[in-house]
Amino acid sequence: MKISELSERTGASTRSIRHYEKKKLIAAARLDNDYREFDESAIERIRIIQLYLGLGLTTEQIEDILKGEVSTPDDYEFCEEMLDAYQTKLDQINRQISGLEVVKERLERQTSKMREKQRLNLMEHMGASK
Repeated sequence: MKISELSERTGASTRSIRHYEKKKLIAAARLDNDYREFDESAIERIRIIQLYLGLGLTTEQIEDILKGEVSTPDDYEFCEEMLDAYQTKLDQINRQISGLEVVKERLERQTSKMREKQRLNLMEHMGASK
């Protein structure tokens, strides 16, 4: 199938598909007219790539995971490389969440202080105008 059909069937833009090909995540045959020709397996491959990208993995991490090239999507359910990549990403996200929680608490305290000052200023203004 041509890149436009693959794009339509997967929801991935043609630009993304070209990027995946450049990163060697998918492969296409070239026709005599130099058009890309993808086989049916590219549909599932792109869905897997999109899943991993959605989990926050980089194309380099995805390439490492996919190097073992398995025959069916069910074979992707478990492998050490995936577990390691998922754990690394999970650890990274947990660190980011912790950092964001600290920032959130600081912002909440600062906002509370500023609202209290605003309330006091408003009360002073109202008292002065009577």
